[in-house]
Amino acid sequence: MRKNLMLGLLLLGGPGAFAQLAKPAVLHAAPPAAVGMSAEKLQAIDALLQGYVNDGRVPGIIALVARDGQVVYRKALGYSDVATKTPLRPDAIERIASQTKAITSVGLMELYDQGKFQLDDPISKYLPTFAHPRVLASFNAQDSSYTTVPARSEITIRQLLSHTSGIGYAVIGSAEARAIYAKARIPSGVGSPDGTLGPAIDALGKLPLFNQPGERFTYGLSVDVLGRLIEVLSGQPLDQYLRAHVFDPLGMRDTYFYLPAALQSRLVPLYTEYQGRTVAMPTTGMMGLRPDFPNQPGTYFSGGGGLSSTIDDYAVFLQMLLNGGTYNGQRLLKPSTVALMTQNQIGDVNQGVNKFGLGFSIVTPAGAAQTGQSVGSYEWGGAFGTDYWVDPKEHLVVLIYTQKFPHNNTPDLVPRFRKAVYAALAKRQAAK
Repeated sequence: MRKNLMLGLLLLGGPGAFAQLAKPAVLHAAPPAAVGMSAEKLQAIDALLQGYVNDGRVPGIIALVARDGQVVYRKALGYSDVATKTPLRPDAIERIASQTKAITSVGLMELYDQGKFQLDDPISKYLPTFAHPRVLASFNAQDSSYTTVPARSEITIRQLLSHTSGIGYAVIGSAEARAIYAKARIPSGVGSPDGTLGPAIDALGKLPLFNQPGERFTYGLSVDVLGRLIEVLSGQPLDQYLRAHVFDPLGMRDTYFYLPAALQSRLVPLYTEYQGRTVAMPTTGMMGLRPDFPNQPGTYFSGGGGLSSTIDDYAVFLQMLLNGGTYNGQRLLKPSTVALMTQNQIGDVNQGVNKFGLGFSIVTPAGAAQTGQSVGSYEWGGAFGTDYWVDPKEHLVVLIYTQKFPHNNTPDLVPRFRKAVYAALAKRQAAK
């Protein structure tokens, strides 16, 4: 796979695909016309999103669109609490689940810029229980017993960042992964306040992989492993490290694993679906997940899914990346490192129709043909209905947040929103 990596980079546009603004932008409100967008077409997004609220498919939606660092759309529609008809506010705190992965990846790559590790280092160099990995060969569903074969290679840090390590997911992964991890008491990371990363990740390292390292894209706990790697390399708990090296420098004041008391009232309720209707998630939770987990005291810091945040905080984080690693005078990453993170790192392996970088899905020509995004855009989302993408060619930062799990009755929400955003561009422009 590695021999085809450079070809993959070229297919996605190579170094030229990374377009940063001539002057690093700081987000601020501006009229759409100032950045070549139609106010009328942006306003039409209101009716689109309000339709999902009126139909009862989501309680509320927050959306933000910024171009060239200028915020041209930032609105909350619907309710935070449907029962009390409490309006949803744009500064509401929401569970961002797997959007945590990009933040952890950036935190780790700061250490890369400091020369603390190399991308193709084996993870066992720093976390010894991952030495001599084995791959699942057979599985008995009756008692969760299994057989393994030796892995052909060690897991590298690059493979963890790109989800090609072979590590699966607890709770939401394959049937085999769910059973094996449950038996070993491996937490999913979301709503897992007890314990600490060290013992859990050490235990994970002794369990089988679900494919040979580098063989295919397998979404899983790889970034939770990287959260533990940050702790080992930095000597700090993950929450303290991210506070000092990502959140405080960027002014992300509302982003936490576990919310301080002063912010807990801003956490919106979590909803679910029942017989096709959107209803409040029971306080006892589902699939082992209590909806109030961000308001609990906790010591388990999941680098793959544990954070809650606001749409504004995350927009700043994404603008920092679009700026080439800097924001408001604070440099987090080298421009070359951001370029590395936002280009294909999985060679001939595919993630659907797209590729994957170091923390992000990367839109390919085939992906762009389906979604209307520019080739080289990077994106991801979270299990509770949060999504984002960055389009370097169009200098766009776009986010849309709901708070519902699952979200089977809104499969067209993000595609329709995405189409509306691009329709508001006066014209598509070339990278600067």
